[in-house]
Amino acid sequence: MQYRRLGQSGLQISELSLGSWVTFGKQVDLADAKNIMAHAYDAGINFFDNAEGYEAGESERLMGQAIADLGWSRDSYVVSSKVFWGGDKPTQRGLSRKHVFDACHAALSRLQVDYLDLYYCHRPDIDTSIYETVRAMHDLVSQGKVMYWGTSEWSAQQITEAWAVAKAENLIAPVMEQPQYNMLHRDKVESEFAPLYPLMGLGITSFSPLASGLLTGKYLNGVPQDSRLALPGYEWLRDMLMGENNKLEQIRQLNDLAGSLDIPLHHLALNWCLANANVSSIILGVSKLAQLEDNLQAVTLADRLTPEVMTQIDDILANKPADPVRW
Repeated sequence: MQYRRLGQSGLQISELSLGSWVTFGKQVDLADAKNIMAHAYDAGINFFDNAEGYEAGESERLMGQAIADLGWSRDSYVVSSKVFWGGDKPTQRGLSRKHVFDACHAALSRLQVDYLDLYYCHRPDIDTSIYETVRAMHDLVSQGKVMYWGTSEWSAQQITEAWAVAKAENLIAPVMEQPQYNMLHRDKVESEFAPLYPLMGLGITSFSPLASGLLTGKYLNGVPQDSRLALPGYEWLRDMLMGENNKLEQIRQLNDLAGSLDIPLHHLALNWCLANANVSSIILGVSKLAQLEDNLQAVTLADRLTPEVMTQIDDILANKPADPVRW
């Protein structure tokens, strides 16, 4: 396992990390969670990602119990939570100072830890001032309940506003962003965020490197019944990924390219994400130990992605952001 700094912070996190969205509390029970997490930890993964909105907190409870049962030393792993969706009442959602604090304390309880290593604003809240949210995060860091804070699925403009407020008010600024990043969704990370890396040292902990399974090739002939796209309650995800504008033809071409390189398509996709130096870690989502074991082998094939292969991938995808214009 290789480790990368979280942006320009001093924190070293594994380039592959383990997330719990859809899986923990939905497809994975405590016994399986302990088995998967133990294997990930033994393989060198030290970052485990979660959120208050994942299965209404059950994902955090499951992960927290697994960590407690496994008996890991607190200084040997990184755990995260995200705040936005905590319930249906007005005070249980968004990024108000109250909910940011309530959600943090609830996450600490569910995860059975004294502090969160990473704490993300899960979405932007247009009903709360940036200053209020930045101040709340600053106070949590100052109190030792959070080590680093950041955002998830914010725009570059919103991140810049938060950073500017923090600098102007001498508050602790965000250091990381968690966007979706994969072969099919790249513009935000490669174009919109480009000015933020040198300006504020932003670190990327990206999710969905396999586009919710599309980049495994398993959906080329329909939706398997044991896949996440067939889960009750996730019809919206299936419709979004398999709708009129799906990328199945491009995926077929990528699959052919991967075959010519003697590398599985999903390993090609994972290594493509890791080729971006601005990415600190890519978050894996697995429901079975065999999936994790397989994904961990991807990094052993990184040398297959030569500059020539990267160019071939760009030609197939036809979605590489244009370079800035030099007039």
